[in-house]
Amino acid sequence: MKTTNVILGMAAAAMVGAAIGMLLAPEKGSALQKKIKDEANKWIDEVKRLVTTAQDTGEVAEEEVEKIKSNLNPIIEN
Repeated sequence: MKTTNVILGMAAAAMVGAAIGMLLAPEKGSALQKKIKDEANKWIDEVKRLVTTAQDTGEVAEEEVEKIKSNLNPIIEN
């Protein structure tokens, strides 16, 4: 869970930085709005991908821990 929070925090900070940079750039309002929307959608997709990857990694890690536990149980019980 902590890894996911770190990833989300980093992504949010990057999004805020990108949005501020775009707002300070001299562009026409409608072009700027489209650019912000497009970038936000890209970031949302990337965050979703990162969260899914983190969840999948966590699930794999849990499975591996369970395998190790089951392999150690006979040794510990003896």
